[in-house]
Amino acid sequence: MPTRAALASFFADYDKLTAEQKRQFRTALALFIGWLAVGGEPPRTLRVKKMAGHKDIWEMSWAGDGRATFEYGPEQLPGQKHIVWRRIGTHDIFDRP
Repeated sequence: MPTRAALASFFADYDKLTAEQKRQFRTALALFIGWLAVGGEPPRTLRVKKMAGHKDIWEMSWAGDGRATFEYGPEQLPGQKHIVWRRIGTHDIFDRP
């Protein structure tokens, strides 16, 4: 099972989401974690990709205008990916991912 952490900026952003946005993110997160656990190609609905102009930052979509940024950190458990969540919100987070 992949491990994860989050920056303070992610928690501050998350607190600003509506209850519905939080629900949508949790649904997408389950799909994201499932994909990381088995590998292969990410689900198309999440649109996971590297951010242009940011070497080690990735983005994913969790709703129509819902976006989250993350990076891969050092393994915490052997053989398991470690995700560090950076930001969450709308496209506006891309200004400071």
